Amino acid sequence: MSQPILPRIDRSWTLFLDRDGVINVEKPMDYVRTWEEFQFNAGVLEAFRIFKGHFGHLFVVTNQRGVGKGLMTEEDLLDIHERMTAKVVLAGGHIDHIYYAPDLNDDSPRRKPGPLMGQEAIRDFAGVDPRRSLMVGNTFSDMEFGRNIGALTVFLPTTREEPPMPHPLVDFIFPDLLAFARAINAGGPGQ
Repeated sequence: MSQPILPRIDRSWTLFLDRDGVINVEKPMDYVRTWEEFQFNAGVLEAFRIFKGHFGHLFVVTNQRGVGKGLMTEEDLLDIHERMTAKVVLAGGHIDHIYYAPDLNDDSPRRKPGPLMGQEAIRDFAGVDPRRSLMVGNTFSDMEFGRNIGALTVFLPTTREEPPMPHPLVDFIFPDLLAFARAINAGGPGQ
């Protein structure tokens, strides 16, 4: 079954991206604790360049329980994010802000699928409309977060099996971030 057609994206749209497994290689059963452990997924920097020409805002929303567990410091996390953002900008992309949840409690509204990181982006940046937003992630928690803020969802089966479609939490599926970016650039479904 073919998936629905992506909406025509213009600068009034906002993109929310998960980090681990979407932007960078996810460490199974572990955390990316230092910049030396951080590795961009293939094609991600090109994807960011494409996104800059289409989306008015781009946010990263990431659960980072490793900080809450004391496996890394908040300074370690901020260093990773600062260097990641610098590489994205150098490649011609842009990130408006990175929201992160170091919380240990699964029920925290800050941790995905809780909506708090998305609500903060809506509050912090004028013009962010959740009805004109896309959430890209590689877990059902990411998809549920998208639903909780009112966004369309894009599932990338980079670390988990592709769900059968139609799926109540998933609007679109692409193999990776670059495939999604190319579909946005082409103005079509891309799959």
